[in-house]
Amino acid sequence: MAKKTGLTYDQLDTAFRHRNFKPLYFLYGDETFLMDELQQVLIEHALAAHERDFNFDLVYGAEAEARAVLALCGAFPMMAERRVVVVRNFEQLKENRLFTAYAEQPNPSAVVLLLCTGKPNLSAHPYRALRQHAAWGEFKAFYAREMPGWVKRRVEALGYEIEPQAVQMLADYVGTSLHVAAGEIEKLMTYAGERRALTADDVVRASGQTREFNVFELQRALGEGRAADAQRIGQRLLSQASNTRGEALMIVSVLTGYFTKLWKLGACRALRIPEREMAQQVGISPFFIKEYLFSLRRFPPQALEQAFAALLAADYELKGGARRDERLVMTLLLRRLTPGTAPAERAEAGTAPATVS
Repeated sequence: MAKKTGLTYDQLDTAFRHRNFKPLYFLYGDETFLMDELQQVLIEHALAAHERDFNFDLVYGAEAEARAVLALCGAFPMMAERRVVVVRNFEQLKENRLFTAYAEQPNPSAVVLLLCTGKPNLSAHPYRALRQHAAWGEFKAFYAREMPGWVKRRVEALGYEIEPQAVQMLADYVGTSLHVAAGEIEKLMTYAGERRALTADDVVRASGQTREFNVFELQRALGEGRAADAQRIGQRLLSQASNTRGEALMIVSVLTGYFTKLWKLGACRALRIPEREMAQQVGISPFFIKEYLFSLRRFPPQALEQAFAALLAADYELKGGARRDERLVMTLLLRRLTPGTAPAERAEAGTAPATVS
């Protein structure tokens, strides 16, 4: 019978760092970044650098056959305590069903790590046997609401402090990709130099944008109904970019995340959920929930539907669905995201709550 509860990233990371190894690990899921990191931690702590030439094998499933890989797993270490075999894309390994027997009696002198991208058929062998006998873990793709917490923990684990607005901005900027998030955090730390406290201004400047002209100010201008400001910021961002199409796609991605949060907030508000719980469910820092709720007043359900349609159309065009210039695509998109904005409405929008910094 399969073990019902898999191991978490923290449990595996701690075990590897304390050199507490099992002979067989089976990890799968869509969040490959965490599995990549665990692979690296395992190699670093299971084998000394001078032991790896003869005792470490990295195999890619699409390029190997099960019998040859099983021979590697069954071999004894050479002048070392153990050997390590990592099989990436295990789901692509020919005849991987042969690992059913190995799962029941793994080589005690080896540490074998089997990695699957996505979720395989766990009711069929060898996956059923691996879930039953191996140490296993599932790594699901992150939800947007989980990203601020992950960003904060990641930064703090690296020995830095980060202010709440910077956490929110980073989370909005990277979407749900941990690979991108980790890269942006590294870039941010490099920009900060010897400083150990990271700010919202650091996030903006490290991205190559400016305090006045950045995607977060664009987002705020849309939320407050400042159509002219939104157009000015959007066009400046494109004019400053070395790759206008890539910049335009990034803007569409960030704005899609923004309007998705507004849509989720609307559902939470309809259920009369408390503000702090709303923030947790949607993935917004409690410091900024009032700002988002203020923006939500401008976007009832029908307006949100139109916003998503406009963002989808812009994404389609920018990815090759049309030949219009990126600047024109952005102009039309921002116009559709701020329809019917009269001067009186803009003046009223200027009373939005101040952003906490």
